[in-house]
Amino acid sequence: MARYLMRRLLLTVPVLLGVATLVFALIHLVPGDPAQTMLGESAAPEEVARLRTQLGLDKPLLEQYVGFVKGVAHGDLGTSFRYGTPVAREIRQRAPDTALLAVCAMAAAIVFAIPLGIIAAMFRGTFVDHAAMTVALAGISMPNFWLGPLLAILFAVKLGWLPVAGSGTAWHLVLPAATLGAALAAILARMTRASLLEELRELYVLAARARGLSRVRAILRHAFRNSLIPVVTIIGLQFGAVLTGTIITETIFAWPGVGRLLIQAINFRDYPLVQGCILFISITYVAMNLMTDLTYGWLDPRIRYE
Repeated sequence: MARYLMRRLLLTVPVLLGVATLVFALIHLVPGDPAQTMLGESAAPEEVARLRTQLGLDKPLLEQYVGFVKGVAHGDLGTSFRYGTPVAREIRQRAPDTALLAVCAMAAAIVFAIPLGIIAAMFRGTFVDHAAMTVALAGISMPNFWLGPLLAILFAVKLGWLPVAGSGTAWHLVLPAATLGAALAAILARMTRASLLEELRELYVLAARARGLSRVRAILRHAFRNSLIPVVTIIGLQFGAVLTGTIITETIFAWPGVGRLLIQAINFRDYPLVQGCILFISITYVAMNLMTDLTYGWLDPRIRYE
């Protein structure tokens, strides 16, 4: 296990280097001058040139890239153009809010989707199954940039039950978490159903029924656990999608997380902050994939990494 873990950690180095290189290249291809944006359109060319020198934007692109990579290697993500503070500090202040939103969205999706998938599998081919999968299909079909404003209009504007934006209370979490978790819940429900149906065909389920277990107990005690590996895979992989989804969801609901910070940094042409935010999301995604792989061994003892 230790050898496998070390190998996976070493493989993440070129992945993160590739992400850093790609982000650096793309952000510098975006039209617009950060110095001009900060000073305004009416600023004198001399002032713009002076600010570009202060920000290090007058250096050759290759020299800027080398400096960026060296800083990342030492844990230094640079200084934000907009705030004048270390990028790591800005991300550290916003990361807890993003993590809270992502965890709540995933928890809501899991609590709703797994029972729905189990019920659909138990009543395969019936009206219950068709209704559950119709709900799942609807969840997949609704993008969060459409679902978010719809929920805000209905529950915040029309009914007045929930706050439309901001943070501070548990009620502020409801709409963004529901928006973010809807698509994940739909995918999990379909995967749970498909995986459980595969396990129900196995002989050990029939043997459990022959020993006197009820159908529900045979499914929950035996088939369900063995069907969890594909479900755990989806949960781990979709966590990256949840983090990506927070970029839009946090913007819609003015949630003060890393996603909204990234959008603001892009609008302001804040190169170090954009690079830092995307690196943070990439590292989190890679870490979740690693945790997913390690979870396999706990769910299925037959899996050996050595």
